[in-house]
Amino acid sequence: MTKLLAFLSIALFMFTACNVTKSDQQTQNDTTSVDRISKVFDLQGHRGARGFYPENTLPAFLEAVNRGVRTIELDVVVSADSQLVVSHEPFLNHTICLDTAGKAIAEADEKKWNIYQMTMAQVRKCDCGSLGNPNFKEQKKRKVSKPALSIAIRAIEAYVHSRGIRNVYYNIETKSRPEWDSTYHPVPTVFARLLFKELSKLNVLHRTFIQSFDVRTLQAFKKLNPQSKLVLLVSNKLSFEENLQKLGFAPAVYSPHYQLVTPQLIAQAHTRQIQVIPWTVNTQEAADTLKKMGVDGLITDYPGQIK
Repeated sequence: MTKLLAFLSIALFMFTACNVTKSDQQTQNDTTSVDRISKVFDLQGHRGARGFYPENTLPAFLEAVNRGVRTIELDVVVSADSQLVVSHEPFLNHTICLDTAGKAIAEADEKKWNIYQMTMAQVRKCDCGSLGNPNFKEQKKRKVSKPALSIAIRAIEAYVHSRGIRNVYYNIETKSRPEWDSTYHPVPTVFARLLFKELSKLNVLHRTFIQSFDVRTLQAFKKLNPQSKLVLLVSNKLSFEENLQKLGFAPAVYSPHYQLVTPQLIAQAHTRQIQVIPWTVNTQEAADTLKKMGVDGLITDYPGQIK
C-alpha cells in the first residue's frame, strides 16, 4: 500500500507538471469517441473492481484500469464542506467502515455517521478497507479511506497517462432519494451543480456519464448541460415507456438490473437510440446470455474475470 501511495504521489506530480489538460482538438476527439461508444462494448468496473479491492477506493479504480475496463463506475455523496465524496452510501456502512477513532460501528448507529454532516477531513480518518467485505471472498483488504472525487479522478488520469493507456470513461451515480433531501445530501439542483462544476474543472465532463435512480438529479443535470450523457438506473418492474415518462426525456443509457433485461426491452431502447447496460453482472453465464440478447455493455464487480 505504501508503494501504491508513493506511485500515486509521483504520478499526480507528473500529471500536473506535464500539463495534460487537453487541447480543444483533443477534447473534440474525446467527445467524438463518446458519440461512437455504442459501437464498442462498454465493460464497466462496478465501484471500481469491488470483487478484488475495497469498493470505491483508489486501489479498486486502478485495478479496474489494469483489467481493461472501458468505464469506471462509481458513486458520489456530499460532505458538510460541500466536497464530493466517493461513497455508495451517504453514511458509513458498518459492514466495511470503521469510525474516526478506528472503532467498529454498530449497524444501528451507521446512519449517525452521516457524511453530509462530516467534513472531508473527518471522512479521510475513517478506514473503509481493512474490514473487507464478507460478500466478496476474493477481495484484498487494505487500510484506505473514501476519497474525494477530485482526488480519485486525478489519480486515475495520472495512472492512465503515465502508462500510455487510452483514456477511460466515468459513470458516476448520484446517491440521492427524495426522503434524504437536506438531511443526507443537498437538494438535486445543488447536488447536480456541485458535480457539474467539479467534472468541468477536472476536464472529464466529455468522458463522463451521470446515472441515478433519482430522476430529479438527472433532470437537474440536463438543465445545466443539455449535452450530458445521462443514465437512468432501473430496479422497478415498470415498463420501459413508463420509466422514460417519469424521467421526461430519452437518456443516453437505460441501465436496469440484469434480470430485468429482455430482447424486447433491448429492441425498444435501440429503436430510440438508447443503449442498454445492465447491472451488476457477476457470472460469465449471465454475461454471455446478455451479450447474445444484444446489450451494449455490462457493469460487473469482477472486470477482466467477467468479459
